[in-house]
Amino acid sequence: MGLPVVAIVGRPNVGKSTLLNRIVGRRAAIVEEKPGVTRDRKEVEGEWNGRQFLVVDTGGWMTKGDSLDDKVSKQSERAWADADLVLFVTDASVGPTAEDRAVANRLRALDRPMLLIANKVDGENRENDAWELLKLGLGDPWPVSALHGRRTGDLLDEIVRLLPPEVESEDEDVEATTPDESVPAVAIVGRPNVGKSTLFNRLIGDERAVVHDMPGTTRDTIDTEVDTPDGRIRFIDTAGMRRKSRIDEGTEYYSLVRALQAIDEADVAILVIDATEGVTHQDQRLAERVDASGCPIVILLNKWELLDAEGHEDVELQIRERLHFLSQSPVMKGSALSGKGIHRIVPALAQAVEEYHRRVPTRELNQVLQAAQAAQPAPAGRVLYGTQGATDPPTFTLFANRDLPAGYLRYLERKIREHFGFGNTPLKIRVRRRQH
Repeated sequence: MGLPVVAIVGRPNVGKSTLLNRIVGRRAAIVEEKPGVTRDRKEVEGEWNGRQFLVVDTGGWMTKGDSLDDKVSKQSERAWADADLVLFVTDASVGPTAEDRAVANRLRALDRPMLLIANKVDGENRENDAWELLKLGLGDPWPVSALHGRRTGDLLDEIVRLLPPEVESEDEDVEATTPDESVPAVAIVGRPNVGKSTLFNRLIGDERAVVHDMPGTTRDTIDTEVDTPDGRIRFIDTAGMRRKSRIDEGTEYYSLVRALQAIDEADVAILVIDATEGVTHQDQRLAERVDASGCPIVILLNKWELLDAEGHEDVELQIRERLHFLSQSPVMKGSALSGKGIHRIVPALAQAVEEYHRRVPTRELNQVLQAAQAAQPAPAGRVLYGTQGATDPPTFTLFANRDLPAGYLRYLERKIREHFGFGNTPLKIRVRRRQH
């Protein structure tokens, strides 16, 4: 059985994400003093007094709004329906609003433990404000300040008390499950509105991320582990990335920081490109940034079915010309919306992850280097021997009697790649001079 789930719900801008950060003890969710920052369901592990649980942050539930607001509200409804414990967060400084009452009416029908959180009670002089929330008919409110941490310890005690009893293992000597760090992480990246969240939902088989045809819908990174025929994979949906010069709001800046962090920590990245728009200058800059992180890249030309034969040829030419530095990367063509061609992505990811972590025998590596130099000697100098110093990505140190030309190093890299079947995994080649 998985961890018990605690869902944080409520109308927009009452401090739900701030409370999540306070519960887990770190800034896991983006917080800003304006409504609508959180849109997707974000799941983070929390722990208190030795009891672990899963905390789910949600976007603000609204009685009415545009189509995007409706999708965000649906995500909230799914979160509280699946939770073992619901934290209904309200703003005590404002008192019960019409939307608070609408949420309360829906939550009252749930058959599960629930706590009414009166947030923004920053001092004793604000305690009386909380009792106005008794009108919601959900019991006594818990007056807290998520921002300052006031009484959140007492709240955590009550959360742990209300969680379902822990299930004891039949065999106490059974080791813990594989740590999350051992599960390969796949970052889904791309510029805004190219279909990243649609692909994320398609790959995990669940509508975890809000999908909407407005650029910038995803604000934070959302991740989910999925069992696949090729092993367990952690998929990470990231916010669409634009040039920093075009980022003009705090929320989008933090979204960019989270996306870049996800790329740097990923084992492999899926670069999503809108085939109907071709490879733009922004796609090219983003591809360079992902390539610089050192992780292998799988390219997805999304919305492929919307192009005719001439359009296909044009985009393929753009890939070769504008993303020539990713010539080793596999290029997938499909539709995240319909699912056509998406089944080929997971096997490609599994192969890329395997190559990313591969270590080769030193003896065989030197045999490859000797054969390569015998077939085509360097213009000056030679490699005495080589070793693989690291993985993630595979990194090779070549000991030579003098500096080697860049072109010759590319030749040796190609020979190493071909012999060991490294595919699209980036390889790092370092040269150290030895006098012999």
